[in-house]
Amino acid sequence: MVRWVAVVRFRVKLFEIAFRAIIAGILVLGIWYAWNLARADYLFRLNTPESVRAAIRLEPDSWEYYMRLALLDDADAQPLLEKAISLDPYNAEADIELALHLEGEGDYRAAEKLLLNAFAVDHTYLPRWSLANFYFRRNNLPAFWEWARSAARMPSDDMGPLFELCWRVSSDPNEIAGKILNDNPDLVRQYLGFLLAKDQLLAAAAVAHRLNRVGDPETDNPEMFSVIDRLIAAREGYAARSVWTDLIDTHWVVGDPAEPDNPNFTRDPLPVGFDWTLSSYSGLHSWPGPTGLETEFSGFQPEECTIAEQTIVLPPGNYALEYSYRTSEIAPETGLRWQIVGADYETIIAESPDLSSETMSLGDAKFSIPPKGSLVHLRLQYRRRLGTSRISGTLVVSSVRIHAGP
Repeated sequence: MVRWVAVVRFRVKLFEIAFRAIIAGILVLGIWYAWNLARADYLFRLNTPESVRAAIRLEPDSWEYYMRLALLDDADAQPLLEKAISLDPYNAEADIELALHLEGEGDYRAAEKLLLNAFAVDHTYLPRWSLANFYFRRNNLPAFWEWARSAARMPSDDMGPLFELCWRVSSDPNEIAGKILNDNPDLVRQYLGFLLAKDQLLAAAAVAHRLNRVGDPETDNPEMFSVIDRLIAAREGYAARSVWTDLIDTHWVVGDPAEPDNPNFTRDPLPVGFDWTLSSYSGLHSWPGPTGLETEFSGFQPEECTIAEQTIVLPPGNYALEYSYRTSEIAPETGLRWQIVGADYETIIAESPDLSSETMSLGDAKFSIPPKGSLVHLRLQYRRRLGTSRISGTLVVSSVRIHAGP
C-alpha cells in the first residue's frame, strides 16, 4: 500500500513538472511572438526598402507590408501588390494601387477590372473616386459622370478634388450641379464653398437656394449671409435679394419683405447687407432700443461717419423715402441726414434735409432708380458742415420706409 502511494505521488510530481514546462514553453513562445511582432512593426515604420523587406521576413503574412514595399520598390510593385491581394482578397486599396500600376503599363482592361473589383468589395468613397479618375483619364465621359455621381452619393470631408475634376470636364457650374448634386446637405455645402472660391457667384446663388431647402439655418446661415454679401459686392442685386427672400420665406431669419428690412429697428440687426449695419466710432454709439434706433453723439466722433446703412434692391422707378425721428440738442443744418447712395457706395442719388427736431417729426426725400439701376444703399450719415461744431446730443429714428412714388 505504501509502495502504491509512493508511485502515485511520483507520477503527480512528474505531471506537475511537465505542466510547468508546457506553461513555461507557452510563455516563452508568446514572448518570442510578441517580440517578433514588435520588431517587424519597428522595421516597417523605418520605411525603407531594406527595413520593410526585413519586416516581411519576420511577418510574411502581413499584406500591409507588401503594399508599403510596393510603394518603395516600383520595379517589383506588381508581384508585391498581387501578393497583398492574395493575402487579403477584400483589400480594395491593393486593387486600386495595382490598377494604377497596370494603367501606367498600358494594360487598361486589367486596370479597369481591378478598379471595379475594388468597388465590389468596398463601397466607400475611395473606389468610386478612383473609378471616376480612371474614366476621366480614358476620356470616357459617360462613365466618368456615372462614377462622379456615385462618389458624390458618399461624400468625404473634402470633396474639392472631385469638384475640381468635374470642372476640368465642364466649366459650367450648373452642369456639374445637375450631374452630381443630390440632397445631402454636406455635399451641397461643400459645392457652395467651391463655387465661392471660384467666384462663380450666380451659380452659388442657385446652390444657396438648394441649401435653403435641405440645410439647417443654425449651421448654414453664416454661409448664406456670405453669399448674399458677395453678390451685393458684385452688384448682383436681384440674385442677392432672391436668396434673402428665401431665408425669410422659410423662416431661417426674421425679416421684412418691404424695403428697408427691419424698418422700426425692433430687433438686433443680422450680420448681412440686407439688414442694418450699425457703425461704431469713438464718440458715437448706436443701438436698437424700444423706441427705434438710438444714437448718442459725444461731440468727439469723426467729422464724417456713417451711423447706419442697409443695402436695398428696387426696380427702376420713382420712390419716396419716409422717416420719423426726433433729436435732442442737435442744431439745424449741422450735417445729419439720410442718403440714397449708388451701388458704388459713392454716388449720392438723393439726400434728406438735415435732421433736427426736439419733437417726433416726419420727413421724406424723393428719388428715382434709373433703368440700369436696382441695387442702392440707404445710409444715415453725419458730415460736419463748414462753420459748425461737431454735434453733441441724441437722435432717435423710430421708423424709415421706402414707398413707390408717382
